[in-house]
Amino acid sequence: MSFIWFILIGILAGFVAGRLMRGGGFGLIVNLVVGIIGGVLGGWLFGLLGISAGGIIGSLITSVVGAMVLLWIVGIISKSSHG
Repeated sequence: MSFIWFILIGILAGFVAGRLMRGGGFGLIVNLVVGIIGGVLGGWLFGLLGISAGGIIGSLITSVVGAMVLLWIVGIISKSSHG
């Protein structure tokens, strides 16, 4: 997968996860970061579960799931530090 596809999938995954978890995206840069970290996290989680997702659609699904888990973890941490 080329670097451009990696970036585009990261942006899209971060945007979709942001919409699903909080009701809105976070902006291009934050969506990119959330999507890329989510892709790594999702790949690790899917590997632990023995799930293999190939191709662009599989990569997008993996990244979205990972980004949603990342946003969930960040939400828990931010709630516990605020109160």
